[in-house]
This record gives sequence, C-alpha cells and structure tokens, in this order.
Amino acid sequence: MSGTGWAWLAIGLYVVLGFAIALAARRHVGVGMSDFFLADRRVGGVISALTYSATTYSAFMLVGLAGLSYTGGVGALGFEMTYLCGLFLAVFFLPRFWLAGRRYGYITPMDLLADRYQSKAVGAVAALLALVFLVPYSAAQLLGIGLLLSGMSGGGIPVLAGILVATLLAIAWSRIAGLRSIAWTDAFQAVVMMVSAVLLLTLIVSELGGLKEFLSRFETEHAQLLTVPSGSGLWGINMFVGLALPWFFFSISNPQVSQRFFIPASVKAMRQMMGGFLVFGFFYTLIAVLWGFGARMLVPGLSNADMATPTLLAMSFVPKALALVAMIGIVAAAVSTIDSILLTLSSVWARDIYRGILNPRATEARELRMGQWVIPVMAVVALVFAWQASSKSGLDFMIAPLSAAASAGLLMVVPSIFGAFFWKRATAAASVASIVSGAALVLILQVTGAKPLGWWPGVWGLVLCTVVFVAVSFVTRAPTAKAEEFLGYLSEKLSSGKHV
Repeated sequence: MSGTGWAWLAIGLYVVLGFAIALAARRHVGVGMSDFFLADRRVGGVISALTYSATTYSAFMLVGLAGLSYTGGVGALGFEMTYLCGLFLAVFFLPRFWLAGRRYGYITPMDLLADRYQSKAVGAVAALLALVFLVPYSAAQLLGIGLLLSGMSGGGIPVLAGILVATLLAIAWSRIAGLRSIAWTDAFQAVVMMVSAVLLLTLIVSELGGLKEFLSRFETEHAQLLTVPSGSGLWGINMFVGLALPWFFFSISNPQVSQRFFIPASVKAMRQMMGGFLVFGFFYTLIAVLWGFGARMLVPGLSNADMATPTLLAMSFVPKALALVAMIGIVAAAVSTIDSILLTLSSVWARDIYRGILNPRATEARELRMGQWVIPVMAVVALVFAWQASSKSGLDFMIAPLSAAASAGLLMVVPSIFGAFFWKRATAAASVASIVSGAALVLILQVTGAKPLGWWPGVWGLVLCTVVFVAVSFVTRAPTAKAEEFLGYLSEKLSSGKHV
C-alpha cells in the first residue's frame, strides 16, 4: 500500500473510534443549553483536565511550535512557557467563573459579562470580538492538518483535502452531543496526542545518539539557536512580547478555554482539572520544542519550517506505524481545538447575539437550535480562511504567528473581565468602548502590517483598551446594585475556604 493509502487508512480508523465515542456520549445528553454546551456542569476532574488540555494544545504545538523552534531556537520555549506562567490567573479566575456560573446559570463568558455589567450590548460586542478573531485561529488549526497530511503522503493528499476532513469531523463531533461529545473525544485525543508525541521523541533522540549526544550536538552545531535573540534574527524583545502577551492572558481571553471553567462537577474536579492540565502542558511543550530541535539537525534547510514535523514523520528511520500514530495525534490535537471553538462560538451566537439582541423572547429550545445550526456555517468560514492561507508562505503565515495574531484581538476583552470580578466602578459603557476601540486598532495594524515603534498590534491594542476602560468607567455610571450583589456573593463563598 502506498504512503497515501496508509495515511487514509489511519484517518479512517481514527474517525471510526471518534464517532463511536461521540455516539456513546450522545446517549447521556439531556435537553437545554446547559446540557448541550456545558454537559450540565457535571464533568469529572480527569475528563475536565483532558478536554482542557486537548482544547488548548492544537496543531499549533507539534506543527507550529516545532516549526518555530526549528527556526528560532530556544526562544520558542520561553514564548510558550508564558502560557503556563499565565495560568496563575486561573488561581483567581477559575473559582470565580465556576461559582458565578453555578449561581447565575451563565452559559458563556460573554453571558457573564452582560449580566455583571447589566448590558446586553456588552455581551454582544464581546461575542462579535470572539467571532471575528477565532475564525483565523480555527483556520490555523485546519491549515496545520492540511500541511501535515500533505507532507506525510508526499503530496498524495492535497492540503485542501486535509482541511476538508478536519472541518467535517469538527462539525460532526460538535453537533452529535455538544460538550459531552467533545469532552469524551477530547479525552481520547489527548491520550493519543501525548503517547504518540513521547514515542516519536524517544525515537528521534535515539536516532541522534541518545539524549546526552542529542543535546551536545545541538549545542555545538546550532549554538546560535540557544541564544535570545537567535542567530536567525528572531526573538527580539518586540517580537517576543508581541507573541507572548496573548499567550499570557490566553486562559481568560479565549472563550473556548474560559468556558471550560464552568464545567467541573465539584471543587475537587476543578482542582484536578487545573493540576492535570499543568502537568500535561509542561511536558507537551518540552516535547514540541525538542521535536523542532531534532528536525533542525535531521532535516536542515527547510524553506517552510511548518513542514519540519511532516518531514520528520516521513523519514526512513521512523516506523510507518509510529509515524501514522503520531500523525493522528497531531490531527486529533487540531480537531479537538476546532470543535471546541465551533461549540463555543455557536453558544456565543445563540445566547449573546440571537437571544441577547436579535430575539430576546426566544424560547430556550429555539435558542439551542440556532446554536446547533450555526456550527457548520462557522466551520465553512474557517475553511475558506485556511484555504486562502495555504497558498501563502513565509513567517507571516507560519502556524505559530498566525495563532498568536488571532489571539491578540481577543486580548481586548481582558480589561472587562478584570473589571467584572475586581472593580465595582467598572461600567458597561467602558467595556463596550474599550473592546471596540482596541479591536479596531488591532485590525487596522494587522491589515496594514504597521508596528509603531516596533511593537506588535496586540500590545498597542491592550494599552489602548485598558486606558479607555479605566477612563470611561470614571465618567459613566456603574451598575452598583449588581456589582455589590455579584462581588459580595463571590467574596462570601471564597472567604469560607470551601470553594477554592
């Protein structure tokens, strides 16, 4: 059988297993928005940790981060570790999201903002922000799958075919049983991701003479990649901050991640989710960076660094079975992120735009149907973006920068989230003004390619929206009664020590 045939066979087995798990999850689905989009807030600790990991770590890691390590060296490790450092934010926000979600029945993070600021406009604007900026992030995952399958098959599987397969799977698994389906398939996919990554890294290190020889050779042959800025010209302070800032706030700015804060079944499950994710994330990050280093020694001179992983998997020393398992692990990583984004965006559309603004009198059943049917529409839009990006080349269209650029826009909701939980004086007008002004600036700078004083769009956007948020809050009226009720409830529960 040809390489293309083996690749399709592996994909077929993965699809069959994934559908079996999704259909099994469907038998446990109840009715209503909370059950479909949040699994009725009853997800156990282990599954919560695995779905949180699979949702967060995507094609960006073993394709994008490996490629960035191939090109830019150790700076890529520091850049990705800012995400794990930023998880200290979860110490403050995870229990607050969880408690507020249970007390007030929030479905989306935007739902929380709309209620806290007593303004449907806040929820709608934050929802539009997510819709605009999560599309290119989803496209980055689809593009990663297309490049991987094309590289693995020696071009036998076109990039567009890989993108189409991932899109169809994401649509199906999002629709079958909502979050319950995604959480169960995510758990399966997270295990495949980690096991395949460890096995292949072990093989790469062995091919290079063992761990000691591997590190020694890399230090000797590529010393320039162990410095910051690197010898390749990457990782000046402007680039590092521009890429790392969205990663630092990722856990609260990206709604497909912060929505996971609503789902643990108990305080114990909430702690297990965060602890399990930290362990998973630390080791998965190291593996991705070491993959990039190994590729730099084994296949130097690649014109497109995002092809480092596909090229490694196609090398003769990698057993075909292991290469296929690793390929499926990366596909699984990307699909798990895409279907989570689709589910979140559909809930955002249904709750914060359709029922929040367009049809406030809609029944919950109609709201749920609107959310379910918008999933394929959003998937097709992401597919078009991925297809367009697949025709480009160079650093501006590498998976890692594309993902970070998309997340830069989502930073504009950060001041509103901080204000909702920690500042009684924060106002709805300030939230709307800060999100709109910051997002507009980020879009203008990204479209024009401008970087004033060398700083990236996300940096300027966050500075502007923070200043606007504070300034407008001081000159407009805060929803004092709701703020006191909301913050008083959280303070009471957190001070008891039983919910942290």
